Amino acid sequence: MAYSFSADEIFEMAKQIERNGAAFYKEASQKVEGENEKNFLIKLAQIEERHEMVFEEMQKELADKEKSSQVFEPVEEALLYLKAIADTKIFFKKEMPENDMKKILSSAIETEKDSIVFYLGMKELVKGELGKKRVDTIIHEEMGHIRLLSEKFLDYK
Repeated sequence: MAYSFSADEIFEMAKQIERNGAAFYKEASQKVEGENEKNFLIKLAQIEERHEMVFEEMQKELADKEKSSQVFEPVEEALLYLKAIADTKIFFKKEMPENDMKKILSSAIETEKDSIVFYLGMKELVKGELGKKRVDTIIHEEMGHIRLLSEKFLDYK
């Protein structure tokens, strides 16, 4: 069975992931008590919103050729794995941990890792070089999120 994905569709998913991330951080900022924690989470929400705008601009730069679907024959197990990640951990609203900053950060780190795994899998499913460099940029952005979150997490150990 053949499935189609395009770089354009990956950018749509990336933008949704960033919107979900911004909503998560905004909601978390209202649950924590400390001013430093609130400000950190608001900053992360703003970063997610900027990333969505970056992905929007990158998507606009796609040539018409890159926007067309690229048919591939994936290993069914890999496709099912990516679909499961997308369905359960990335696209749907993540359950908010209590007002515990350490738990919020831990949850956010896991979500960012899941995003990277999803993008790596999607990158492999796009044939040739169409969009691969742009998907790499998305992956790099998500790795930056993990670095920021991990540094803050160490403050709570």
